Amino acid sequence: MKNNFFKIILIIFIYFPLLQANGSDEFNFDITEVQILDKGNKFIGSKRGVITSSDGIVIDADRFEYDKIKNILRADGKVKITDKINQYTILTESIIYVKNDDLIFTKNKSKATSINDNIQISANEFEYDRNQNIIRAYKNVIIENKIENYKIFSEFINYQINQGIIKTKGNVSGEIHSKYNFKSKDLIFNKNSMELNSRKETTFTDSSNFYKFKKFNYSINKEELKGENVLINSNYKSPKNDKFYFSSAIINLRSQEYIAKDPQIKIHKTIFGNDDNDPRLKGVSSVKKGNVTVIKKGIFTSCKENDDCPPWSIEANEIKHDGNKKQMIYKNALLRVYDFPVFYFPKFFHPDPSVERQTGFLKPELNNSNVLGSSLTVPYFKVISENKDFTFTPTIFDNDTLSIQNEYRQENELSSIDVDFGYVKNYKSNSMNEKKNLSHLFLNYELDLDIDNFDTSDLSLSLETVTNDTYLKVFEQYITKSNTRPSDFNNLNSHLKLFLNNESFNFESGFEVYENLQTGKSDRHQYILPYYNFEKIIDQDFYDGSVYFKSHGNNFLKDTNNLLSNIINDLRFKSPNFISSIGFNNSYNINLKNLNSIGKNNSKYKSSPQIELVGLFNFDSSLPMFKVNKNNKSTLVPKINFKFNPNDMKNYTTSDNKIDINNIFNSNRLGFSDTFEAGRSLTLGLDYKRESKNSLDEINKYFELKLATVLRDKKEDFIPKKSTINRKSSNLFGSITNQFSDNLSLNYNFSIDNDYSKFEYNDLGATLSINNLITSFSFIEENGEMGDSNVFENSIRYEINESNFISFNTRRNRKLDLTEYYDLVYQYKNDCLTAGIKFKKSYYEDRDLKPTEDLLFTITLFPLTTYEYEAQTF
Repeated sequence: MKNNFFKIILIIFIYFPLLQANGSDEFNFDITEVQILDKGNKFIGSKRGVITSSDGIVIDADRFEYDKIKNILRADGKVKITDKINQYTILTESIIYVKNDDLIFTKNKSKATSINDNIQISANEFEYDRNQNIIRAYKNVIIENKIENYKIFSEFINYQINQGIIKTKGNVSGEIHSKYNFKSKDLIFNKNSMELNSRKETTFTDSSNFYKFKKFNYSINKEELKGENVLINSNYKSPKNDKFYFSSAIINLRSQEYIAKDPQIKIHKTIFGNDDNDPRLKGVSSVKKGNVTVIKKGIFTSCKENDDCPPWSIEANEIKHDGNKKQMIYKNALLRVYDFPVFYFPKFFHPDPSVERQTGFLKPELNNSNVLGSSLTVPYFKVISENKDFTFTPTIFDNDTLSIQNEYRQENELSSIDVDFGYVKNYKSNSMNEKKNLSHLFLNYELDLDIDNFDTSDLSLSLETVTNDTYLKVFEQYITKSNTRPSDFNNLNSHLKLFLNNESFNFESGFEVYENLQTGKSDRHQYILPYYNFEKIIDQDFYDGSVYFKSHGNNFLKDTNNLLSNIINDLRFKSPNFISSIGFNNSYNINLKNLNSIGKNNSKYKSSPQIELVGLFNFDSSLPMFKVNKNNKSTLVPKINFKFNPNDMKNYTTSDNKIDINNIFNSNRLGFSDTFEAGRSLTLGLDYKRESKNSLDEINKYFELKLATVLRDKKEDFIPKKSTINRKSSNLFGSITNQFSDNLSLNYNFSIDNDYSKFEYNDLGATLSINNLITSFSFIEENGEMGDSNVFENSIRYEINESNFISFNTRRNRKLDLTEYYDLVYQYKNDCLTAGIKFKKSYYEDRDLKPTEDLLFTITLFPLTTYEYEAQTF
């Protein structure tokens, strides 16, 4: 009975739930199942329970083992440690608690959370020293604070909880405020001051900038970086990024303001559009506040970096970049060219490189002219609004002449306008007896009508007018090179045009006025009022060919009372190419033209309405033949063209239209729109080409010969005589092109009289390059019926080295025994500076313009300015 009683008591002790067992004074066990072994010195709990200590530790786990002698507790399985004293909880898979040393060791997926400061630490292993209140974490360590929004990643940390200091060892990285990322080594994080610091190399990045420090300190609350040997790479994800180097700096990441020492700024190469440049700026100190950056004792240049001094640089006591005004402002600036002082500027400014347009003075210019004398031009640019601007350009001459030019520009969503108005006061030339006032007006207006069902629906208006015939030539260098400036200084063109295009047709209509400044006042104007052009592809699969329709008409008035009105309709069938059984490549065209016309005082058109219908049949055939071997390819192509027009043509006997080897096989080789070439003709031609290949199978040499002539059954008097195809047998037209080598090429176009006794046209051009010498010449001669001219042009260029060259250009009219001009140029050029000497001699004379000899010095500081000084005028 007694033994049975003890057994019952033992069973109740082991299995009855919620029974407390006091293994020692250190721990209290609150578990469902406990084994007591080794004479009460070992406690094993195999089912989940809670162990508490007298100093505030609470441990939840699935399994426990407590060694009373060593005072060591082991726990496994979903372990939770709560430190009520230090306000910490630790979650892990396994722990060893050495109670005598008050050390807790964890293993596998450990996570510690500070209740007081919302810190959460994750790691593979922990060592928690409760005496010193230190947590050491090992492997895959993550420190996170979701309230203050930061994360730190490392392989080891030492967290001194009482001091609020976290020290990492080895590589460490982190995220701050979800916008900054950093990488460092041996980092120290002071939680009380919320500062990070390291004496090892560290990088920071945000959405656009990259920061690198030799050592650094970062205030999380202030978002302020301090460091030494600083590199900032702005827009580092873009190829257009700038680099900032400082020996030390304090940077506010939130405002992007900084204070820095020894700044060196390397601007991206393409900012000025030249990949060879290395634009850079350095100084003693730099401060950025708001959008204003100031560099003390700064030096700027855009020249390529090398061991020598830059070709040009600007030194200034202060260089300020005003981001609000987008200006670069210099105080006490000195321009140096190859370290030699050239200009001193007490103060000046210019737009920064990001500015496309900004209100302010533009580059001043000093000029000299043999007609106008010396002058000073100071342009002023005004931004009126986002889509409007204005340029005011006054020029003062030393002979009391004053020029004022105004240009207004406006860009709208569907339209644009550019107006250029100039006024000259007190102009007097050699051909005038008194001073006069001159003016010009150029206007260009473009409007997108945005009409439905049209790919293009544009309206264009242009106006060009001057009050003096030589105005454009005399004032050429003073007239703004805008879109409104006439391209031809001898002829002015004003117009109003409408363009309509879609998939079905193209249409153009409008009015045009031409003014010839080289002729008398009475007959200088020509009017086209109105005109139209209409083009349409009718069918692209008509009997395997294509049918095209074109209609155009105009009213043309010239020489005061010479009037011509016509409407011309063209219908053309173009056959596909078809190849015969023996290899001939054939095609033909059928052309019909309906001409409706009336004229007044016109030699080609009658004064009563005329309706004409004419046609032209055109047949082409060729037989290409090839010969190919390992190193050469030869091609021989005999060609024949037959034209037949059963009708007469308009009288163009005296026309200047010419024929050469390039247009002789064209369907409309004479280029007339109101008539077809008369009669029957047979054009015979031969093309030969031989190409040589190098070891890389690339063509490096070739010889090409083309010949053609026209035969007729009878002479046609209305075909232009200069063409020579009006005769039964025309001239022999040809060309020779010979690429002798990579260094020598020859081009020759010619025309030989039909009795082969005289060359009536010669056009010879050649280019020779030998090492650094390149020379080319052109010779054009016309004789007989083809004209009367003889002109020789020559160009020589010698490159002394990569930076220096000399060139000479001349043109001589051999018929008049007159050299028209000489140009001799020496130029030094590198990536950022171009300097040269130019000698120009012109024999050209036109009323107010006289022959001149000019010696000019030029210098270009890229991208600042170009300066040109004319030393003397003879």
